[in-house]
Amino acid sequence: MATPPEPPHGAAHPQFAAALRELSLDVEVRRFPDAARTAVDAAAAIGCELSQIVKSLIFEADGQPVLVLMDGASRVDTERVRAVLGASEVRRANASLVRETTGYAIGGVPPFGHRTRTRVLVDRGLLAHEVVWAAAGTPHTVFAIGPEALVRHAGGTLADVRERAA
Repeated sequence: MATPPEPPHGAAHPQFAAALRELSLDVEVRRFPDAARTAVDAAAAIGCELSQIVKSLIFEADGQPVLVLMDGASRVDTERVRAVLGASEVRRANASLVRETTGYAIGGVPPFGHRTRTRVLVDRGLLAHEVVWAAAGTPHTVFAIGPEALVRHAGGTLADVRERAA
């Protein structure tokens, strides 16, 4: 008896695979034998530049979750996020808020396909690449996507929210 073929997006987290189907987005999901929980680990596993890795980071802006998509070589400037949002306070969300908002654990949060729809800011620096790589719902899985498609599918707003070099 033949082994059935792996379903499309089979390596992705089931919630993220469902989001890909809903968006009719055909991407190849790559699975790594070892977890790539950091941008550095993911870039090494893929063989790409660190700045091609998309970090999907949840922040709290005046108590509301906000997703910031940032390249793997940069850090988010919470003061710039605060200014873009017109918020009084912005801080990094804790692990339980990340999971509650997205449905995923830190280290595997994809840029879309979350449990709760949130505001999304995408740092303009991601547009410098033809292809970027993002988590597919687990620390073991990634997928490639063009940055413009990433912004569109994430429902993001372009912003300059990276820390400036000192």
